Amino acid sequence: MSFLSLLRFRRLLAWEKPMLSVSVRFVTSGTKNSSPSKGLSYPGKPKHSSSYQAIIIGGGHNGLVAAAYLQLAGFKKVCVLERRHVVGGAAVTEEIVPGFHFSRASYLLSLLRPSIINDLELKKHGLKLHLRDPSSYTPLSSDYWKGDGPRSLTLSSDLDFNRKQISKFSKRDAEVYESYEKWLSRLVAAIDPLIDSKAVDLNFPGSFYSNIKSLMTVAKSAYKLRKDIGSFYDLMTAPASKLLDQFFESEPLKATLATDAVIGAMMGPHSIGSGYVLLHHVMGGVEGKQGAWAYPEGGMGAVSSAMAKSAVEKGATIFTDQTVKEIMVDDGGSVAGVRLTDGTEILSKVVLSNGTPQVTFINLLASGTLPESYLNKVKSVDYTSPVTKINVALNALPNFLADPYAPGSGKAAPHHRCTIHLNCEESHMLDKAFQQGQQGLIPDRPMIEMTIPSSLDPTISPKGCHVALLFTQYTPYELQNGVQWDDHWKEIYAKRIFQQIDEYAPGFQQSIVGYEVLTPPDLERIFGLTGGNIFHGAISLDQLYLSRPFSSWKAHNQRDHYPSLPRTPIKGLYICGSGAHPGGGVMGTPGRLAAEQVIQETNL
Repeated sequence: MSFLSLLRFRRLLAWEKPMLSVSVRFVTSGTKNSSPSKGLSYPGKPKHSSSYQAIIIGGGHNGLVAAAYLQLAGFKKVCVLERRHVVGGAAVTEEIVPGFHFSRASYLLSLLRPSIINDLELKKHGLKLHLRDPSSYTPLSSDYWKGDGPRSLTLSSDLDFNRKQISKFSKRDAEVYESYEKWLSRLVAAIDPLIDSKAVDLNFPGSFYSNIKSLMTVAKSAYKLRKDIGSFYDLMTAPASKLLDQFFESEPLKATLATDAVIGAMMGPHSIGSGYVLLHHVMGGVEGKQGAWAYPEGGMGAVSSAMAKSAVEKGATIFTDQTVKEIMVDDGGSVAGVRLTDGTEILSKVVLSNGTPQVTFINLLASGTLPESYLNKVKSVDYTSPVTKINVALNALPNFLADPYAPGSGKAAPHHRCTIHLNCEESHMLDKAFQQGQQGLIPDRPMIEMTIPSSLDPTISPKGCHVALLFTQYTPYELQNGVQWDDHWKEIYAKRIFQQIDEYAPGFQQSIVGYEVLTPPDLERIFGLTGGNIFHGAISLDQLYLSRPFSSWKAHNQRDHYPSLPRTPIKGLYICGSGAHPGGGVMGTPGRLAAEQVIQETNL
């Protein structure tokens, strides 16, 4: 066992009630030590020289979606090869601390397209969602309390409730908030068709109809945007802080909303392009409620499990613990299959990679396979990540000073079900943390988003105990002066986070049963996320739509273009992961669009 990511664990004396005990430190390799959720492991081994109609590298959610859609279209033999002992990629549930089941990387569901849920019959295969309402809770540190003034801000789907909450800080903001939400809703409705359609390929390959369809989708979106085109341009090009300043005056509200503009991105609220990231995170919805987020029962692994079951039911074969070493290409420049690390060769004329562009084009293809100019584009992709995920097992719910609750009630308060924003009283706090992270420093006060899925889903923790998932920013890939994240620095960072949570909810540190720290290098090593970037490449203006994740033109002095992803310069090789349009999040669309491209180009 290698000893790379830190875990603190306090032994549980009995599962029937909350308990306190002596601290014992453990470290974990982050690969084989955890127990997966049911339905996530698919043991077995493909035979040498076996042949499939399509091979999918990586059993992340997009790979599973692609497999299911290929089978639906009539493919008879589709093979999914997953490097880890579980499928799901970053959407997994694992038992890191005995009895506690963590959504180890991704942790909320909203962006998954309703059409995919329906087409793959995910509810039939066990997907059950717990809708969160209210959705957002920002407690203020006691340093910000002013007599009998407001101590927290909670937002929900109820406009009257929001008006009352916001009016505690600004009556003007309370009246404006509805128009802000309606504006975002109009923009989402306008660009929504672009999310479900392939990006325009400047080579205009394939049939006249397929190209016209892509162009018509753009035209329809442009028409819907005609009255909001000015504000949409601002959203795409301006910092989120500038947009929010045009609407609101109260800092707790602006800082809370700004978190959606920076989450998962190495940018601050004053960074150009952060406005689009804000929009990206309000594009989704749950059960027909736009912008809503949910906890899948059983954790995010339950989403992947339902997808895997759907794919298998339709005829796909899944193998876990199978690492692809190389994508094989024949002398004619067409894909021929894959070679595993043990030398097993699996043959196919169609390979879809769910890996990042870096993994696919540089790690898995032999040197010289791709044109140098194309490789230069691949190498230019920005994978910078600010994220450190901390998964915490608790023997009690946090009790926030701003809104105390009666622990003896045995029930979570409404604010426990939300995304809990800490160190978010003012926007400048987010910007300061961003600036320090850029300098390779551990921020004085990191941005913390806490979720407690066990507040709605009792299946993931022992009775009376809870799972807290901390999505924190801004942590660089390596610290200043090239210092690496080792157990020492992880513990320093975790203690800083826990101490600051204690300022809002005293007793939090004492309630910790165990925890795991996943820095950007850990996210890269465990889940294959280059740079630790959760989106398979930054969601920035130069890495969107037909430039996802890089532009397709060959050179400034040429009019020719390379194929746009999911197509690649290698015939039969496609990208089905979040590195392709429309980007990251548990959305499923990159997998579906890649499958549709394969279906269009393949004679069954």
